[in-house]
Amino acid sequence: MPVHPLNLLLITSDQHRRSAAGCYGHPLAHTPNLDALAQRGARFDTAYCNFPICVPSRASLATGRYAHQLGVWDNAAPYTGQRPSWGHRLTEHGHAVTTIGKLHFRRPDDDTGFPDQRIPMHVKEGVGDLYGSLRPDVPRQRNYLNTAADPRVGESEYMRYDAATTHQAIDWLATEAPQHDTPWCLWVSYTLPHSPFVASAEDVARYPLQDLELPVNFRSIDWPRHPHVDYIREQRIQSPNEQLDERLVRRTIATYLAMCTYLDRQIGAVLAALTEQGLENSTRVIYTSDHGEMLGDHGMWGKNLMYEGASAVPFLMAGPEIAPGRVIHQPVSLVDLFPTIVDAVGVSLAEADADLPGRSLWPAAQGDPLPERTIFSEYHASGCREAMYMLRDATHKYVHHVGDPPQLFDLTVDPTETCDLAGDSQLTPLKERFERQLRSIMDPETMDSAAKADQARRIEAGGGLRVISERGPIAGGTPAPDQFSARG
Repeated sequence: MPVHPLNLLLITSDQHRRSAAGCYGHPLAHTPNLDALAQRGARFDTAYCNFPICVPSRASLATGRYAHQLGVWDNAAPYTGQRPSWGHRLTEHGHAVTTIGKLHFRRPDDDTGFPDQRIPMHVKEGVGDLYGSLRPDVPRQRNYLNTAADPRVGESEYMRYDAATTHQAIDWLATEAPQHDTPWCLWVSYTLPHSPFVASAEDVARYPLQDLELPVNFRSIDWPRHPHVDYIREQRIQSPNEQLDERLVRRTIATYLAMCTYLDRQIGAVLAALTEQGLENSTRVIYTSDHGEMLGDHGMWGKNLMYEGASAVPFLMAGPEIAPGRVIHQPVSLVDLFPTIVDAVGVSLAEADADLPGRSLWPAAQGDPLPERTIFSEYHASGCREAMYMLRDATHKYVHHVGDPPQLFDLTVDPTETCDLAGDSQLTPLKERFERQLRSIMDPETMDSAAKADQARRIEAGGGLRVISERGPIAGGTPAPDQFSARG
């Protein structure tokens, strides 16, 4: 079925775990605007990021390429335009591309293919978080646990920034969208529900603590025992004697869900403006997030892992030619955005794009099934002793840990990943097939070494191990632009 060129509104968020939305089955999440978007369009229920932290994931989202192809290993190796983005392809063909909000590239003046950036957020000081480049033997740092232990009622700089992003998006739709006679692309990018955990009293009150379930494998006695997972948990998150109490955990979960509700309200305002300007019938909409949030599952907070909480993302598509209420079960990932966006506005892929790993998802959204495929994610940063790689097919997830045993989950019967099947000898052929697929993409050991060598160079250039260790990670995440920040 052909895809007719139309405008595209891309909406992204930061750290929105797939399960934290009503349309993905959460019994309490108040996300009426995302739910309505899913109802009038297509919901992909097996979507993943390609790297479960911000900067590398956004580089893959923009370029349609894996982080190892870009040399983007962590939050201090931002995208600089080293490979073309879908923004390049659209602007080359005369289509207006405007971004409003968080990009998390290096600097606004880099040639990333996005020349019209409104209130952009990029990595701090053009460098980013060098602490996340330290691996494997780094000081213990409990920043994720400390953040989880501090849910607050109030207004954060991220809330102010997201409200301004909404305001500018509404203004752009009203005043600038009508000026274009070829399909345009507007990328509206939010920071929530990224920590710190702060939300209004009204939104938090929607989530009575007694109604909230505790995280999967919440108690330390139930934590999965895997040498690499144990190492990451011990280095960056918590030890068994540092477990948070149940009431505090429920408060944090309530605050996170309240942040999702605030995000949903911002998205609803932009979608309402699209309708009010008479653009709904000429504009396709995509919503997704750069990665998820563990939210206490398996004794983990933040991201940095291949568990569903961190690697699975919401992915919704709606607009003309998409039948309402469609659900797509085949695995997809954020590298699919490049060909999908190019397709949406009527631009052909360039010859240099022939080896892109993703594919356009509009045919799937229109009802044509995707072919059987396996999607890929990787991780080389923030407390990770050795690289980890994830492959996901229609039924199973395989996680390859360099130097440590793999993990294997049958997500059709074990969606919460509580039963690691890697030790089942009857599944050896399946594990071997996954490893062959992984090595057809890249050599995991060679790439792990390449990442560490590049990180070591940047650590030395940034002041050395001692200086970066003493400085620690960026407190509270990348700061919003100055006019929204209260950090001074």
